[in-house]
Amino acid sequence: MGATLGRNNSFNGVLESKLDAKMVEAMQRRALEGTNVKSFNSVIMKFPKIDKNFRKCKSIFEQFDEDSNGAIDLEELKHCFQKLEISCNEEEISDLFLACDIDENMGMKFNEFIVLLCLVYLLNEPTVAKANSRMGLADLETSFEALVNAFVFLDKNKDGYVSKTEMVHAINETTAGERSSGRIAMKRFEEMDWDKNGMVTFKEFLFAFTSWVGMDDEVEEDEE
Repeated sequence: MGATLGRNNSFNGVLESKLDAKMVEAMQRRALEGTNVKSFNSVIMKFPKIDKNFRKCKSIFEQFDEDSNGAIDLEELKHCFQKLEISCNEEEISDLFLACDIDENMGMKFNEFIVLLCLVYLLNEPTVAKANSRMGLADLETSFEALVNAFVFLDKNKDGYVSKTEMVHAINETTAGERSSGRIAMKRFEEMDWDKNGMVTFKEFLFAFTSWVGMDDEVEEDEE
């Protein structure tokens, strides 16, 4: 997804800032609860299982892709929220759609849909838990929670963002004494920090995750 992200670093201006502020506040609250993550390696070890659980959502995605064009547009997303009884008003749905439609083509691909569901989980956990049950995807909530916990682990000062210093700290905890640890940390951070402002939001972390596990590559193959 690196190429796609590179085409759009601005992320929709005011709408993005408003939604980002909500995400930061939600993540700050979650950080107060702590995390059971002990190392960045333990996060990476969970990636295959999380990826597998997310891919089970493909049939759900296809169900709400009503015109079968490989993407969910705004009206289809509204139908999805209504069907799953996810409690968001139209403005909130539109804000989420615009924030996750990263290539601004007014169509949400599968990896973007997964990121959106995870953001809704962070902002409105009880509603999404019920929606997961309706979809028959109880493991999805566990996967969302694992990614939230991973971000909380990286966010050492609990301000709702991950900085370069925090990323280096997290990697060093895992690879203490290895000369390459600093380079690894910077590479991972650069992969997350799309807008190059030196701070990573939870949404940026989620899109980096979909890239690391190859979920966005699968989307590109489907389009060919």
